[in-house]
Amino acid sequence: VHLVESGGGLVQPGGSLTLACEVSGSTFGIYPMGWFLQRPGKQRELVASISSGGEANYADSVKGRFTISRGNAQSSSKNTAYLTMNNLNTEDTARYLCYADIRIIGMTWGQGTQVTVSS
Repeated sequence: VHLVESGGGLVQPGGSLTLACEVSGSTFGIYPMGWFLQRPGKQRELVASISSGGEANYADSVKGRFTISRGNAQSSSKNTAYLTMNNLNTEDTARYLCYADIRIIGMTWGQGTQVTVSS
């Protein structure tokens, strides 16, 4: 079981990006998922999380700008999460790391994707 991330890149201030994260491999059930960000020399910070039931939580710094969602619980994409980031600013520049809390296995991380906000 591993996580496959996509999205990210370079965007101008005020722009938008969407990150995706898919749990790949044998999966049973629906797992809590989310994203942390990491800046060089700093600790990871939780950006957003979504429970197996779809409840979302956000860091104060991204509330109102970022939206986390996941695929339909009845579909094959039930363990695919999305992070839509709007009105990006330079402080959002970081490496974004997706995670899934997979039953029995525990916390599993994606490879990370770089988001750079710059004019």
